[in-house]
Amino acid sequence: MKHRRRLTTPDVLRPQGRRRRPRRRVLRGAALWGCVLLLCTAGAGWYFYQDLAGRIGSSRALGDGAPRSSGGAVNILLMGLDSRRDRNGGDLPKDVLEKLHAGASSDIGGYNTNTLILLHVPGGGGRATAFSIPRDDLVDIPGHGKDKIKKAYGLAKAAAEGRLARQGVTDRDRLEREGREAGRRAEIETVRNFLGVPVDHFAEVSLVGFLHLADALDGVPVCLKHAVEDRYSGADFPAGRQTLDGPQSLAFVRQRHGLAAGDLDRTRRQQAFLASATHKLNSAGTFTDPLRLVRLMDAAKQDLVIDEGWDLLSFVKQAKNLSGGNVRFSTLPVEGFAKHQGEDVNRVDPDKIRRLVARQIGPAAGAAASPEASSGPGAGPVTPRSPAGTLSPAPSSSSSTAESGSGAQGSGQTAPMIDGGGIPCVD
Repeated sequence: MKHRRRLTTPDVLRPQGRRRRPRRRVLRGAALWGCVLLLCTAGAGWYFYQDLAGRIGSSRALGDGAPRSSGGAVNILLMGLDSRRDRNGGDLPKDVLEKLHAGASSDIGGYNTNTLILLHVPGGGGRATAFSIPRDDLVDIPGHGKDKIKKAYGLAKAAAEGRLARQGVTDRDRLEREGREAGRRAEIETVRNFLGVPVDHFAEVSLVGFLHLADALDGVPVCLKHAVEDRYSGADFPAGRQTLDGPQSLAFVRQRHGLAAGDLDRTRRQQAFLASATHKLNSAGTFTDPLRLVRLMDAAKQDLVIDEGWDLLSFVKQAKNLSGGNVRFSTLPVEGFAKHQGEDVNRVDPDKIRRLVARQIGPAAGAAASPEASSGPGAGPVTPRSPAGTLSPAPSSSSSTAESGSGAQGSGQTAPMIDGGGIPCVD
């Protein structure tokens, strides 16, 4: 019995414990190095993000005294320039111009903001709303009078450059830089007055930005109700769901010829593209994959300009919450069509639009930029047939129709909101 007791004493078992310690040390060492590697990877990711974010263009066009939203809500103005130049005003490479299918010279296109979308993100969470502003809406442009809303940027840019030139400024970089800042200020102020809401942040992207975004995502899925072919934009797609590369994506968002609603169908194309892009961003895990995120940011630095002080990292985190159906896209209504200085324009009712926007985003959007947002001729509830309006034929063109409000003589066709939760089918 004593012999058996000795076999079970701690002295007999102790050597076996010593044999296990090297394995424990290896496991502890591996865990330690794993933590170090994780920290280094996170640190490297943060460094690359900071480097890329620092190279994205910034602007002071908003100004320190601009009206701001209250209650935690945020309004972001997305401006897409129909410019064949880079963000510094330089010529684009010839191979890029060929991919744009938008003319062989960087001088074509000017500085019209052919894409204008106000994204409202509610302060307490919940669904965001994106309002597309038709580019040919006839509105008041500060310091200029009435004209198409898309022209506010280019008109102010040209005026600022003219003033500087008369003062003897010949530095092309300074003329371009200060001219663009004047253009941004004018476009922001025009939109703010037109919609009656503050603009808290803005992002400006050039025409080639659509191409780079699609390439960074390895293509963007879209869905077409009908096959299309348009020699002006280069669009040549079959009906149904398909994935478009960079040049194809640009053709998709630029096409207006051959579409029943012309420019306003192009607006819906842009909405569908953004909805599909955010859908792919989320489904591909881009928001949680540092390498994919860095690649996307690398593409953004070529084409993007944002307001100074905007914490882009915070917005990228927030953008994940805006995917998966948490954004509704709608197009602001037009009342009809007219000629202004020889050009086709959309007639709009600013009072109705301000009330419509205020009703959809609520009081948390902040103080209106114009008192007419809540008062004025005909103030009171307006009940449009649908938030996106109805379709009405243009008297000046048999192939162009427009989404309009209840005040237009519409055909009764309803153009519903686009839900950002998937890949919407469009004309």
